[in-house]
Amino acid sequence: MERGGFVYIMTNKNHKVLYTGVTSNLRNRVFEHINNHYPKSFTSQYKCYKLVYYNFFWSIEEAIAEEKRIKGGSRLAKLKLINEFNPIWNDLYETLD
Repeated sequence: MERGGFVYIMTNKNHKVLYTGVTSNLRNRVFEHINNHYPKSFTSQYKCYKLVYYNFFWSIEEAIAEEKRIKGGSRLAKLKLINEFNPIWNDLYETLD
């Protein structure tokens, strides 16, 4: 059985830092970021606690490929992606099912 996955982008309170990640359990992974589960991680060091973008894929392999594509792109491309999905940059964590 294939397992789906999410690509997501987190940011800090000033929207200066963007972190792109991939996971099979988005709610749990964002909870870990918010609660500094890994204190030496990028998101903990740069206080990226705000979920501003996510996209679901039916296979984790597709999600990983999209994460690589996004990470390989420019900051401008990431900003465009976020602005199209979440124009006012709401924290989407509480909207997750």
